[in-house]
Order: sequence, then C-alpha cells, then structure tokens
Amino acid sequence: MTAPVRITLRVSPGAKRTAVVGPYLDGWKVRVAAAPEDGKANEAVVRLLAEVLSLPAGRVMVVAGRSSRTKVVEIDGLAIEAVNAALARAGG
Repeated sequence: MTAPVRITLRVSPGAKRTAVVGPYLDGWKVRVAAAPEDGKANEAVVRLLAEVLSLPAGRVMVVAGRSSRTKVVEIDGLAIEAVNAALARAGG
C-alpha cells in the first residue's frame, strides 16, 4: 500500500455547483456549493475528493487550512500520480 500523499487545494465555497476546476499554482482549484461555516465547506471538499478518487471519505482528510481557502488535504490509498490523473479527468 502507498504512503498517504498531500495536495494543496484552493477552495471556492458557496459556488453554484461542487466540482474540480483544474490545476491552480502548485495544486488544484475546487468549488463547493457548501457555505464556509461550521466546517460545511471542508466536509464538501472531503466528499468531492472521495467521490472523484473513488475512495471512502475516511481516507481523505483536511490537515491544514481548515478556516482558509487554501487547504492541504491528505489522501490515503493512492499514489500522487493517480490522484493528479483523477483530478485532471474530473476538471476537464
């Protein structure tokens, strides 16, 4: 099994729809429909990534930036190449 990997996300909360937008600086940009209150946007980010990566939500965790638009997310169970490939497909 692979070691957990970390990616940087730029999150736009309160969007019309939840989606991966595409590459952004050294990470990825995503939009979530959830409001940035009470951790709802963070939960939406975890659900989005789990769905896009075909992983259980328990394998995706926001580890930094909980109250920021820039977040670091740890993903357990996939190599960084597989994560980037899945996000690229979803953002296309």
